[in-house]
Amino acid sequence: MQGLYIHIPFCVSKCVYCDFASFAGIKNLRLPYLKALKTELLIQKKHYKNFAPKTLYIGGGTPSFLTAAQIKFLFESVYSCFNNFKEITFEANPESLTLSKIKLLKKLGVTRISLGLQSTFDKHLKILSRAHNFEFFLRAYTQAKKYFNDINIDLIAGLPNQTLAEFERSVNTLIALNPQHISVYGLQVEEGTPLYKSGYVCDDNLTRKMLESAENILCKSGFIHYEISNFSLPEFESEHNINYWLNGEYLGCGSAAASYMRGVRFQNTATVKEYIKSLAQNKIPTVFEEKLQGKAKVGEEILLRFRLLKGFKPTQKMLKYFSKEFKVLIDKKLIIQDGKILRLSEEGKYFANEVFRYFVEPF
Repeated sequence: MQGLYIHIPFCVSKCVYCDFASFAGIKNLRLPYLKALKTELLIQKKHYKNFAPKTLYIGGGTPSFLTAAQIKFLFESVYSCFNNFKEITFEANPESLTLSKIKLLKKLGVTRISLGLQSTFDKHLKILSRAHNFEFFLRAYTQAKKYFNDINIDLIAGLPNQTLAEFERSVNTLIALNPQHISVYGLQVEEGTPLYKSGYVCDDNLTRKMLESAENILCKSGFIHYEISNFSLPEFESEHNINYWLNGEYLGCGSAAASYMRGVRFQNTATVKEYIKSLAQNKIPTVFEEKLQGKAKVGEEILLRFRLLKGFKPTQKMLKYFSKEFKVLIDKKLIIQDGKILRLSEEGKYFANEVFRYFVEPF
């Protein structure tokens, strides 16, 4: 399968934990950016003549921070180059997802909404510098629920001053709202972010208890834990993201967008003005490109497949290059061999990065 990713780098404000390529205070660049994006789509359509993506994911940043007219322009640009999508996901934040935008997204063919909540407690949202409170979220979610039957909600564990009881209450509150998909992430304090500069250090033991509790509560409520950070009701898995984890091809358009096409990985500049300027000259501002081969290519495929908790049957190439590593990880009880299937163990879910490092250079 093939997927198309569109990056929208604009936000109403920057969260203290965020190290994504997203920016506040540059909303005047939205229209020039979308025009540049249209140009990139046209260039890539000509270059990859046989590219026929079945999934479209519009992420950010905050795509819902675009105006209704800008959202319409964006979809017209995409549809002029690619169509016949099976799944279309649109990321949104509660403060900018209005009823009129919800109706427009439905009309434009969006099938799936992903809402950034992070916590049901206003005090946590305030610490994170989120632009919404829980009441904003409830309003946006309730309105979206009338038009979409596939909604994801994001939740973060390990927030400053967050207790286990508060986190469990957040999980139970979301379950009561009947979403089809919930993503649960352990907080990562990335270097350079305001949260990092504040000196905050995650309590790893508490965060793990939260993640374990989330898995227990969600699975008892009918959700399937199908990927390290993702839970869904049956048949509501994110097909776009599964394509990533199966090492399928995807084209990323927009600033900082990454792609994997014809065995080559490449990425655009994260600088919005540089992206706009380059596309004005009909040039795609690629700043990184690599073609993995041999053991490195096989190792990356293994790394990605381990993210899916059902596991995988290793190919002959995987066994040729990494039989020793598989044995070491089995002995460490970080992965399990179940017949011919390899998958993360319960312990491995919480030390996935320890597993992954066995499959990247230097080996």
